[in-house]
Amino acid sequence: MIVDRSEVARSIISHILHKEMNGVYIVTCGSAEEAMEYLHRDKFHLITTSLLLPGLDGLDFCHEIRKSDKQHLTPVIFVSSDADRRLLKEGFSAGVTDYFNKSLGYKRLVEFMKDVLRRHAGLVGKILYVEDSLTDAEVTQIYMEKHGLHITHVTSGEKALALLTRLQQKGKGIETFDIIFTDFFLSGQMTGGDLLYAIRTQLHYSRQEMPVLVITIQDNIEFQAEIFQAGANDFTTKPVIEEVLIARLKSLLLVKHQYNVIKNYSKDIYKLETTDSLTGTYNQKFLLEEGRTLISNCPDACLIIIDIDNFQMIDEMYGHLIADHVLYLVGQFLINFVSKETIVARFVGKKFVILTPNCNLEAGKIIAANIHSEIAILKPEELEITVSLGLSASEDAEKITLANLVNNAENALSTAQEQGNNKTFVYNTDKNIVAI
Repeated sequence: MIVDRSEVARSIISHILHKEMNGVYIVTCGSAEEAMEYLHRDKFHLITTSLLLPGLDGLDFCHEIRKSDKQHLTPVIFVSSDADRRLLKEGFSAGVTDYFNKSLGYKRLVEFMKDVLRRHAGLVGKILYVEDSLTDAEVTQIYMEKHGLHITHVTSGEKALALLTRLQQKGKGIETFDIIFTDFFLSGQMTGGDLLYAIRTQLHYSRQEMPVLVITIQDNIEFQAEIFQAGANDFTTKPVIEEVLIARLKSLLLVKHQYNVIKNYSKDIYKLETTDSLTGTYNQKFLLEEGRTLISNCPDACLIIIDIDNFQMIDEMYGHLIADHVLYLVGQFLINFVSKETIVARFVGKKFVILTPNCNLEAGKIIAANIHSEIAILKPEELEITVSLGLSASEDAEKITLANLVNNAENALSTAQEQGNNKTFVYNTDKNIVAI
């Protein structure tokens, strides 16, 4: 089911789906109310919806889907050009399975939909399988691979822990494997219980980050409790029954998928909260939080405050829309001008801050001079603009803090503006403010 108020969008998605997926049955609706009529009659395998709909909006529509006996487990994808705060904060609790950035294009959307269908219709996942019995491992691995799972088999807890440790050190642990499936009774010094303990306490993976399924020969309540206390999400017993094993793995793959969705939501929420919506640079919140960390980790830093000269005149002569676009273009220029390690933030109004690590005063002067020359040829909205700069460096601060660097740079900026704009002044060790 495709729910979108745009008839064009519905037609394009339907056309690509019919082309890419033979025999697919597609229903398109322009509103949530129209969609609900179908949902009461038919069972769907996937629903996509936009956030903004006439009448009931996308999130309220998702709540209604989850109340339905037929559709309460159906994957729901939100298709949005901009995942706003409400979608990111309320989406998961409303029952949203995942969301897709519309700006990536409809072809990518169809690929995304196919991937969601694969995840929910069958099994797609990467398993670290720890089993010392090669006979058992061979049979069980055939079961799992038959259902589309990718298996990495190791024969001991020591080998599994060494592999997981290496991956974690490279930052790839939870990306490489979706589930760990281990025998509880392993030969060697490290048992499956020891491996579980290491995963939870040494590697610090939670049950959602790295689900663990345990296989054992014992089946009694006391032993089940011991398995869960050791950190397992679930267990199955030997001899392995294919249907039971696959059902448990599918359940844990959904746990891992939900964790990934929440993690992505959290990243996007933080990005929204720390990005200036007009210019695309970071905002004051990010500067205060990350700037302090940058300076504590790298005390040799340089800070420049950039102020657009005569900006009020631009605003009055050309209007807010043009003035705002000038701010946007200057912000984008600064982002592209500096290195990835440098923080570029909109400080207040028409002022921007550049905070560069591993940068002394002389290097800062070169950056300032280059900004002046590049701004002179930028001509945003075909307007000739200039900027005034205030520069401060750690080596010239009495105490190396973000507040001191900002205060020194602001004092230097004030002097530059008093001297007629389009200049850079620097705060030096003798508490003098001089032109460069």
